[in-house]
Amino acid sequence: MFEFSKMGLRLGGKSGISELMDDLGHALAAGGENIKMLGGGQPAHIPEVDARWRQRLQEMTEQEGEWERVLGNYDPPRGNPAFIKSLAGLLQREFSWPITPEHCAITSGGQTAFFFLFHLLAGEMPDGRKKKILLPLVPEYIGYANQSVREDLFHAHPPRIEFTGEHEFKYRVDFDTLVVGDDIAAICVSRPTNPTGNVLTDEEIARLAALAKEKNIPLIIDNAYGAPFPNIIFTEVTPVWNEHIILTLSLSKLGLPGTRTGIVVAHPQVAAAIAKMSAVVGLANPNIGQAIVRPMLESGEILSMSREVLRPFYIEKSRLAQQWVKELFADDFSYYIHRSEGALFLWLWFPELPISSRELYERLKKRGVLIISGHYFFFGLEDSVEWKHRHECLRMTFTMAENIVHDGIRIIGEEVKRAWQESTNKK
Repeated sequence: MFEFSKMGLRLGGKSGISELMDDLGHALAAGGENIKMLGGGQPAHIPEVDARWRQRLQEMTEQEGEWERVLGNYDPPRGNPAFIKSLAGLLQREFSWPITPEHCAITSGGQTAFFFLFHLLAGEMPDGRKKKILLPLVPEYIGYANQSVREDLFHAHPPRIEFTGEHEFKYRVDFDTLVVGDDIAAICVSRPTNPTGNVLTDEEIARLAALAKEKNIPLIIDNAYGAPFPNIIFTEVTPVWNEHIILTLSLSKLGLPGTRTGIVVAHPQVAAAIAKMSAVVGLANPNIGQAIVRPMLESGEILSMSREVLRPFYIEKSRLAQQWVKELFADDFSYYIHRSEGALFLWLWFPELPISSRELYERLKKRGVLIISGHYFFFGLEDSVEWKHRHECLRMTFTMAENIVHDGIRIIGEEVKRAWQESTNKK
């Protein structure tokens, strides 16, 4: 009926993230045992955590004037001043980072933070040059892929694959071939990596930070799952920040995805620009997540809850999912699991899979199992890079109820085995 612009077609057209969220939203709304939602980043409902949110809401109800302020007032575009002060104080106390409120800005969710950051730093520059975001390791977060208003915002670098067990592997940054060109505006990584659960080591982060500093560009670290909160990270790592690093955090994986609260910790120049972009795009950010969590920043409870409740809960979820994969896949076909070091997912690789991961997604969807085809996560690679691996992987979440995860894994195994049997019969 109407003609859309190039930007409209890119943001309003078909994308991996829109497909993912559509599947997730409909599955959660419909409910029922027949839908096995293993494709989204929905955090689990942990009883102790949900109880704490109810307690905080009750405390706010008993505070005279609190709900009127939270629901009835605009906060500044940078975020609630008391929340930002508490956040800066926590990071100063715990890590001795020289953080002030001027280094912080709130956004309407982490997804919005990255839309702002990518377009603040990359794209067409005032002098006509075009700059890109370097992804030093793919697969990388599906939500970045369609955020650019032009097609070539990202330059991705293939990883080195290291086999770490009989059915286990790990992606490593291939520093031997990694080049940071003059057309790179920023380096960006997620830690833990969404989709694979990979955690870049302290050494890898230090080398990337050094490359960024040498080029006088920022290293963006997406910390949606990482330390210090929500600390869904299963290895020992050192949180790091300096004024060449842009650190993003979120309240979503604490168990508050509905509050849409993203956090940017960066050089004051960047934080101020993010605040102005929030004003232009949305006037102000949601208040409620900041109000719920602020006292937990001041007391440090956000760290103890992350360390003592969330982290062990998800470690056990990951362990069970890996156990079921090994039991249900057996030796029926070739498979590998990426070493699970954090986040909410298992990344499965089926070498020489006779159908594409996209076709596997469609087959599984017909059987009520919703996963994410791995090909969506390999964006930014040069067109000349022919890599069958990108069509042999899928991402599944292990946060849902045990019976759903178990049955979902069983059906994945059945469909992969069927694909191999069909391929053999054709021969």
